[in-house]
Amino acid sequence: MLDFEYTISTKIFFGKNKTMKLGNELNHYTKRMLLVYGGGSIKQSGIYDSVHKIIREHNITCKELSGVQPNPRISSVRNGIKLCRQNGLDFILAVGGGSVIDCAKAIAAGVPYDGDPWDLFLQGDSKIKRAIPIGTILTIAGTGSEMNGNAVITNEETAEKLAIHSDLIRPKFSILDPTNTFTVPKEQTAAGTVDIMSHIFEQYFSLTKGAFIQDRLAESMLSSCIHYGPIVMNEPENYEARANLMWTSSLALNGLLSYGKITDWATHAMEHALSAMYDVTHGVGLAIIIPHWMEYVLNDTNAYKFADYAKNVWGFTESDDMSLAKESIEKTKEFVRQLDMPTTLRDVGVNKHKLTEMAKKSVPFGDIGKFKKLNERDVLTILKNAF
Repeated sequence: MLDFEYTISTKIFFGKNKTMKLGNELNHYTKRMLLVYGGGSIKQSGIYDSVHKIIREHNITCKELSGVQPNPRISSVRNGIKLCRQNGLDFILAVGGGSVIDCAKAIAAGVPYDGDPWDLFLQGDSKIKRAIPIGTILTIAGTGSEMNGNAVITNEETAEKLAIHSDLIRPKFSILDPTNTFTVPKEQTAAGTVDIMSHIFEQYFSLTKGAFIQDRLAESMLSSCIHYGPIVMNEPENYEARANLMWTSSLALNGLLSYGKITDWATHAMEHALSAMYDVTHGVGLAIIIPHWMEYVLNDTNAYKFADYAKNVWGFTESDDMSLAKESIEKTKEFVRQLDMPTTLRDVGVNKHKLTEMAKKSVPFGDIGKFKKLNERDVLTILKNAF
């Protein structure tokens, strides 16, 4: 295991009716805030009215940025920054899933920044010197953005999708009420489940030796997704299942699994290129790419890791490492199909002639991956296999 430093500063309020904690938390930070959300789902569910009632009771001035899309756009970030600056807003509340929260984080970093916010994504995390604070109310489990300092934004003009990472944009608090996810549609629930698993995979498939605790935690989280994902698909108001998926989502990407390890993130780089060009739902893109990445990177050197996955997650007991590895990949494919997810790039409308461009966009800063290093040619092969 490698050396590390670990800080999780986000305060979590988990459970039923935790939105009532919002007023006291807002009082710590602001009297003038920006509310960021997506479409009309939070109005239909009643969350919007509950939030505004609390805001009024605490005499907080509130401006709104609505309509944040899946794969959030840099144009929304720019609009949010403009609202904050024009109205003297010093706090952001994101109500929604990962896209809304990521947009809020980018706005938070962009408000005190003198240049265009896209510069922060092009020039590196060191450009983020300050950020206004944010809080979140989570309505979709998947990205884990409610408990980390990561944000991914799409530039619709250049068809690029890039990330920033900074503790300065980690939420000050996050409200996680599993009942707020009861109305999430099946397809979004499935995509969120795969998204959670993808974050675990990126950290689990590592060549770092001796990170026993992290690996066993990762396997437990994968088992939770495999157990509860199908239950939620059939019983959307099953509180136990929704609660376990929501908490797994947060723990999967708050740093707990990655500390002390060298992690991979190649499938995310490929999916970011895919969704930047085709606006595919992130979890859907990952569901297509992950099994093909697994097949491509598997070799005699790393087969032991897949064998651990086969034994400790899928319950296989006897065989050599390579046979176990192949069995685990087949089980992963089977699970994706069980969730009714697309399995090829053709299924989501990708043009075969665009694969070369997609491969190039996957490696904007050079080779990707640590479990097995991949160059542009490797990525193109994986995308062709996925097509």
